[in-house]
Amino acid sequence: MSKSSEKPHELTVAVAAGKGGTGKTLVATSLALALHELHPGKVQLLDCDVEEPNASILLQPEITSAEPVHVLVPQVDLEACIYCGKCAQACQFSAIAVIRQAVLTFPELCAGCGACSYVCPQNAIAEVQRAVGELSRGHSAEGIAFVQGRLTVGDQRATPVTKAVKKQIAEDMIAILDAPPGTACPMQETIEDSDYCLLVTEPTPFGLANLQDSVETCRRMEIPCGVIVNRAGAGDTGVEEYCAAEGLPLLLSIPQERRIAEAYSRGEALVRSFPEWAKPLQQVYEEIDQLVVA
Repeated sequence: MSKSSEKPHELTVAVAAGKGGTGKTLVATSLALALHELHPGKVQLLDCDVEEPNASILLQPEITSAEPVHVLVPQVDLEACIYCGKCAQACQFSAIAVIRQAVLTFPELCAGCGACSYVCPQNAIAEVQRAVGELSRGHSAEGIAFVQGRLTVGDQRATPVTKAVKKQIAEDMIAILDAPPGTACPMQETIEDSDYCLLVTEPTPFGLANLQDSVETCRRMEIPCGVIVNRAGAGDTGVEEYCAAEGLPLLLSIPQERRIAEAYSRGEALVRSFPEWAKPLQQVYEEIDQLVVA
C-alpha cells in the first residue's frame, strides 16, 4: 500500500528533468508555494540538486541551521599493519593500495563500504569521518520548511549528501524534492521511494529525447510519472505526441512568455510573480494524488 493511500495529503513528489535549463526548479518552488496556500505549515521543499543547489534563489528562505555531511573512510594503523594487501584486494574502487611496505589511501575514491576494515586480519584499519558536503535548514517567508544539500566543491560523492537531505523528509508534511538534472545516480537516488515524479521538459527534439530517458528511468524504478511542459509554444508538438502515445499524463503547460522569463531572471518564483498560477499547480497536485491512490 502506498503512503498516499493512507495519508492522501502527505505525498512525496520529486520534480526532475532529463536536462538542465528546462524550468525544473521553477516548477518545484512554485508547486511548494501553491500547496502552502492550501496546507499552511505542512509543506517542505528539499533541494536534492546538491552539486548546483539553486532553489534558495527562488524561494529565498532564511537559513537557521547548517551541519556537515560526513562519510566514513579508512585510516590505517601502520604499526599494526602487516602489508598483506587483503584490504586492497577487497576494495572495488581502488581507494586503498598496498605497495611493498607502504599503504596508500585515496579518500575521494572511497565508497565507505567498510570492506577493507572488515577483511583486515590485524584490525589495523579504522573508519574515520570525512566531510563531503553541508546540510542546511530554514523556512521561507511564507513558512515553507526548506532543506538544502551542497556538495563540497571538487568532491564527486553526491549520493551521501542527497541521502542526508532525504532523511529530513517529514512524514506529516507534503515533500517536494528538487532533483538534479539528468538520469544518473544522483537523480535516481533523489526520486527513489517517491510517490510520484514530475518530469519537466521543453517542446524541442532535445527536450523530447531527454524526456524519453527520464520516463524510462522512472519506469524501471517503478515510480509513476507525469509531464509538465515549460515554454510551451516555443517548439514543436513532439512531446505532446509522445505523451499521448505512451499514455503519460500531460499535467500542465507553461507558455513561452517574456514576462515569465523576466521574472525568473530576477530570481522570482512563478507563483510569487503571477499568483494566478497557484490554482493550476494545486490542480496538478490533486491529479497526482488521484493517480497515486488509483
